[in-house]
Amino acid sequence: MPTPLKAATTLAALFLLILTAAAPAQAANPPTKPPVSGSLGTYNVSGVYVAGVSSGGYMATQLHVAYSSRIRGAAVFAAGPYYCSQNTVAQALYGCGDNRYPTNVSALQTYTRTWASYGWVDPVGNLSGDPVYVFHGGNDTTVKKSVTDDLVRYYQHFGASVQYDSGSAAGHSWVTPYGTLGCAATASPYLNDCGTDPQNALLRKLLGGVTAPNTGTLGGSLIRFSQNTFAVNGWANGLSMDANGFAYVPSACAAGQSCRLLVALHGCVQSSGAVGTAFVDRANLNQYADTNNLIVLYPQASTSLSNPNGCWDWWGYLGATNFPIKGGAQVETIMNMVRRLDG
Repeated sequence: MPTPLKAATTLAALFLLILTAAAPAQAANPPTKPPVSGSLGTYNVSGVYVAGVSSGGYMATQLHVAYSSRIRGAAVFAAGPYYCSQNTVAQALYGCGDNRYPTNVSALQTYTRTWASYGWVDPVGNLSGDPVYVFHGGNDTTVKKSVTDDLVRYYQHFGASVQYDSGSAAGHSWVTPYGTLGCAATASPYLNDCGTDPQNALLRKLLGGVTAPNTGTLGGSLIRFSQNTFAVNGWANGLSMDANGFAYVPSACAAGQSCRLLVALHGCVQSSGAVGTAFVDRANLNQYADTNNLIVLYPQASTSLSNPNGCWDWWGYLGATNFPIKGGAQVETIMNMVRRLDG
């Protein structure tokens, strides 16, 4: 039986294993804004959505299911169904990454309905009709396709409107026109260029339409803010979260226009502590945000003894069983940021 630390290390390594030797691609340089220190404000937010990759994809689903009355849709790259780990490291390793264990998707659906009856997550009826965009790359062997297939089945069971993009040759990554690696790679910083623009597709799905991105100078501000302010214990590092997070706020949103909010969640070894602002700059979200009245919140995980690769808590590494529901430490900390932004 593995020790908790050894098991957590193995699990994180599974999601970050370099499966192919990846030469850097000729990456396009995105328009960026340097971060400025500040605090999160409150804006005229008309709707909240979540997106994430790998462990961030699992966290995105946790946020969506727990707070489906507030969060209207989700985009998930390279991850599996809600509560896939069932608070068990072996299940997370061999059922939610590899497919040697079944994901038990029907049991996960039953957990969801039961927890909704307790009020631990919002009523499952809220998921009906919600837009969900799911991405899986053909060269992703870190999270097998059958696992992501079960994410699609999970959402469809509750009536969500799912768009499944499984035709790409991508490795385990967030695919973006500003990726620094080739399409099939699975390597740091997990930003791959496949010659496609999944952000256009996911934003069309979530928002119902999208305007072309800003390819010139960005007009908004990238705010670096203290996550301690929102941490449920007052100390983000104690929750395996970084002291600072980021939020991109377009000038129109700062001026009071109606805007949507997207919570964008990096994967393991993809936080600012590992790759700087690579995910923030190259995820191809700020560029769309500028022309679509979209605020983008980038919470940041960090490394810790039980989480050496800076993953989000989707298997219970913080030691609490409530990690996927209301009251979960990271879920509530991120939701505190959302509550500040949307008033």
